[in-house]
Parts: sequence; structure tokens; C-alpha cells
Amino acid sequence: MSFAAGPDRQPPDALPARLALLLIALLWGLNYIATNFGLRAFSPWTLRALSYLAGAAVLALLAQRLGTKLRVSRSLDYMHLIISGLFACGGFGALSALAIEYTSTGRTAICVYTMPIWVAVGARLVLKEPLTIARSISLILCGAGLLVLLWPLIQNGGSLGALAAVGSAVSWAIGIVYLKWAQVVVHPLTTAIYQLAAGGIVSLIGMMVTGLGVDVSTGFLPWLGLLYGILAGTALAYPLWFNVIDRLPASTAGLGTLLVPVFGVGASAFLLGEKPTWCDLSGLTAILLAATIALRAPTRSIQT
Repeated sequence: MSFAAGPDRQPPDALPARLALLLIALLWGLNYIATNFGLRAFSPWTLRALSYLAGAAVLALLAQRLGTKLRVSRSLDYMHLIISGLFACGGFGALSALAIEYTSTGRTAICVYTMPIWVAVGARLVLKEPLTIARSISLILCGAGLLVLLWPLIQNGGSLGALAAVGSAVSWAIGIVYLKWAQVVVHPLTTAIYQLAAGGIVSLIGMMVTGLGVDVSTGFLPWLGLLYGILAGTALAYPLWFNVIDRLPASTAGLGTLLVPVFGVGASAFLLGEKPTWCDLSGLTAILLAATIALRAPTRSIQT
């Protein structure tokens, strides 16, 4: 199915996709708090393995109830889904959890969301998506905001946490651009299940190498964080996300996720007591403006 729209018209399913993107940003922003709680009892590999594999199992049960077929039409598409999942879920999940261990939750959320830059660049180079004026302005604002936010870390010589966070952003972007390039035609629920399963297997291997890493004496908050990660951050957010990237250009969807660190930093300040600095607030203002421009920009064509 394809939609074509003029410069001032939106495809009929563009608005719901953008609203879904706002919900995803909220779910994933709060998921950084849940991850912070979860890491108090679980190692990064164990937390991600449990979240991804349990999330995939929940979605598989849902697919069965809805009658959604998990088989794909082309055998090669299985490989595409797995490769994309290794980067978008496996690499992203492990590196972002590692980042939270070595730096603040809010700062991790900010560093991770350099991902729209990498998605936009990859979409331009690989998918030949045009860099429209709106997307270019969004990228400039995004880059400026992130530079302001990262400047204190740069002055201090950087950190392992920030490096892992940026690495997770690059890994995620590779997976998303690859999936768009492969043009796998399946239900978003099917895509989410295979991607989460691939990410879960990677995390399970990491857990087997590094050890289980579970501390059951830390109370109920880590389990609450794990439960949120499974149900909201994974089982609900990922099918929505794969539906969004099926409906919107990769660069537009990627820039829309700039709202995630806004929710993440706000929630970390409220729930974890992390106080944002003036650099944080200035950078987030630029990022919020960049996301607003990206979400309001016209979508010329969408292929599904």
C-alpha cells in the first residue's frame, strides 16, 4: 500500500502514527527509570534477556489470540528480521543498560538519543531519503542541543557510560535503517516478536558469559522495573514502534524519538531526584523544538 501527499497534505494514517510516536516516547522515557530500578538487582545482560524474551513471549501469546501469522512470505526475510534485531534490540539494549550503570539515568537518555542523527544520515545514504528543510533544521537543533548537554562530559574527558550510550544509539540506528532497506512486509507484531527474540538471544549469551548477576535482597522496586520493562517498555512500545516506522520515513520517525530524553530527564528528576542543570534544560529545549518541527513537517510519501 502506498500514499502520496502534496507538500501541505498528510497521508491519512500519518497523524495516528505521529500520535503513536508521542506515546512511544513517553513509554521509553519512563523505561529509563524502570531500567534504573531493575539494575539494582539484575546485571545489564540479565535484565535485557528477561525483558526481551518475556516481552516476545507476551507478544507471541497476543498474536495467537489475534490470529496474527508469525510466518513471513520470503525465507530471506527471517534473516533480515534477525539481523535488524541484533542491532536494534540486542546491541542497543545491552549498551544502554551498561550506560545507566556508569552515568546518570537522565544523562544516559540524552546520550542515547543521538540516534536520530545516525538514522537521518543512514536514511540519506542508504535509503536515499531527502533531507528536507524541516529535517535539516531538526538535525541542526538536535546536534546543538546534544552538544550543550554533552559539553560537561567532554570537558571532563568523556566517560564509559556516555560512550556506551552513543554506541547503543549507533547500533539502534543500524538496525532501523537496515529494516527499512530490507522492506520486510509483515505485521508489526510479527516484526516485534522476531526482533525481540533476536535481542533476547544476544542478551542471553552475554548473561551466560558474565554470569546471572541477580540480587534478590534489594526489595520490590527492581521487580517492578522489570515488569514495566516487559509489559510497557517492550510488549506495548515495540509493536507500536514498528508500526510507526512502517508508516513514516525513517528520519522523521527517528527525529520524533527526540522526545524520549525529554520524558526521561523529567521523570528521573521527579522520581530519582536527579537535578537537571542549566545545560540540561537548554539542551532539552533545543531537542524539544527539533522534535516538534520533525513531527509537524509534511510527509510526502509513505510506503507500506
